[in-house]
Amino acid sequence: MAVAEKIKEGYFENNARMEKLDVVFASRYLESYRNYTSGKSCSACWQLAFDSSKSWKPMVIQHLLAGMNAHISLDLGIAAATVSAGADINAIQDDFNKINEILNGLVNEVKTELYAMWPLSKILAKLNTRKIENEIAGFSMIIARDAAWQVAIDYDHINTTADREKYVSERDKKVAAFGNTFLSPRLWLQTLLAIFRIFEFGSTGGKIKKLNR
Repeated sequence: MAVAEKIKEGYFENNARMEKLDVVFASRYLESYRNYTSGKSCSACWQLAFDSSKSWKPMVIQHLLAGMNAHISLDLGIAAATVSAGADINAIQDDFNKINEILNGLVNEVKTELYAMWPLSKILAKLNTRKIENEIAGFSMIIARDAAWQVAIDYDHINTTADREKYVSERDKKVAAFGNTFLSPRLWLQTLLAIFRIFEFGSTGGKIKKLNR
């Protein structure tokens, strides 16, 4: 929604292209979700994220990270290369980077929504960790963006359909393996998260409504 609003404002160098990217990018998620819910195969990284929704253990932040990992680390680069097909891939890079600026601007809003679900957030607030959290979030998104851009470059340079499918399959496996580190971290962190999870109140539906407000 934030990207769509920026398109209306003429924020990007090529707003028509970015509108197309927005649609292609979202469609990759929607296709994976439709395949998953109809019993068909989907990307391994999305399979991991969707399967985790059936488990009580993950916190909301873990679910979000698993979904962001699949959508950014696999889908975004492929979507960018698809939109720039037949043109110079580098022509879209500046607008591609502007998406990251928009995401960084949403960090505080998302944090507020997540903290509303978690009473222990008051303790973190007293520790004044906001600056550190924002820097980590911004740094993480820059890393994810740069990795996604490399996927766009790699995918754009592949000439045959078979080779592109092979590349996507191999990339998907790597992204899924990385996503699993969010959902199944080291034992000490699993124990800590399990304790935090006890205090994360509300149903899944209720949490989604809070995030959608």
